[in-house]
Amino acid sequence: MTEQTDDGASERSGAVVDEQDRHRFVLVEDGIEAQLVYRVRDGRIILEHTEVPEEIGGRGLGGRLVRAALERASAEGLTVAPWCPYARRWIEKHPDEAGSVAVDWSAPPSGSG
Repeated sequence: MTEQTDDGASERSGAVVDEQDRHRFVLVEDGIEAQLVYRVRDGRIILEHTEVPEEIGGRGLGGRLVRAALERASAEGLTVAPWCPYARRWIEKHPDEAGSVAVDWSAPPSGSG
């Protein structure tokens, strides 16, 4: 479950927040921020870049961010376009997680991402 905020503030450590005004899912772990940058266009949520700093890597945080994007896509009837290589691999490895959404597997246009 994700929280949604319009001001970018999250006081709950470890909770994934959809900062729609900043076009990103974010979570804070041990005071360090991880994010998944996206944009919504033409009925698609385009997953552009996942960033998990090394200090908090290896904890499944990138997967939690991708899962939050899938939840939003499912709730809003959006098609997921995983342009981010990490998000693409994660969805490929977890087809059960993406089962409730349409996925556009086409490659991103050159020069994007």
